Amino acid sequence: MKFGIDSGHNCPPDTGARGIKIEDNLTLDVGNRVITKLRALGHEVVVCKPSSASTVRESLSKRCATANASRVDVYVSIHFNSFNGQANGTEVFATSDTGRKIAKPVLDEIIKLGFFNRGVKSGSHLFVLKNTDMPAILVECCFLDSAKDMNLFNPEAMANAIVKGLTGKVPSNPVPPVPDEEENVDDTIKRLQQALNRLKITDANGKTLVEDGITGANTKSATQKFQNIIGVQPTGIPDKTTWNAINVILAKRIIRLNHAGGEVVRYLQYRMGIEIDGVYGPQTEAAIKNFQRQNGLDADGIVGPASWQKLIG
Repeated sequence: MKFGIDSGHNCPPDTGARGIKIEDNLTLDVGNRVITKLRALGHEVVVCKPSSASTVRESLSKRCATANASRVDVYVSIHFNSFNGQANGTEVFATSDTGRKIAKPVLDEIIKLGFFNRGVKSGSHLFVLKNTDMPAILVECCFLDSAKDMNLFNPEAMANAIVKGLTGKVPSNPVPPVPDEEENVDDTIKRLQQALNRLKITDANGKTLVEDGITGANTKSATQKFQNIIGVQPTGIPDKTTWNAINVILAKRIIRLNHAGGEVVRYLQYRMGIEIDGVYGPQTEAAIKNFQRQNGLDADGIVGPASWQKLIG
């Protein structure tokens, strides 16, 4: 089959909800896993998320246009709900009888993960379901402002449930989960040296560190430089705060205008060679766009996977 997979939002000004977690991050993570798994099963997948748009309506229209022009068999839009911190569970929207028949097994598989069953619901009010030519569903995986749901949520399990609901199976060789560097507990000196090199943090002589696992003056000076960048006491000692900053930067979260991202934004400002204040304002946006243009990227000011790849690999 040919599936149109749409990771909801992720196209400013079309951005998702914020709660315990950020919808844009969740939909992109689950969506990418679904895409990989469907392809591993031999299905054709069309990515329907646009790279840029001037308005939310344009963002939604581009998604539908991509699915329609590609003549996909089934369109799937992936989202996460947010309400009042108490509501929880999973619901799937559809507009046609065929859509509802596709939605039901997807919902059933997600419910097996422990989420409350909110049912298959009419999506007649949803733009992407009204304006796609093929059977279409919109999955509200769970509530990102619900502690109950976020404690249950696992992106790999959610992607497996969606794929199994759509196809009746998951890849026999499970797709490895995308590593989350923010949770990396390796705090050895060798990993410190590797991380600082990856982040392009040199020693006091402007040289790349030797990755030998030995604490020395060069490693200490590079650590101090990094600590100055993130705005903590430059002791040269890789304490918990330093490691937390390293790991959250290496996690490559999506960063955009008006994002008070603390150490991540401070690091980006350092790389852009502009004033470091930890707030992604207009000056930082202009610098990021210039960096993107210089590297042949879509100059949208959003530090997403492609921009991070150019920055730190």
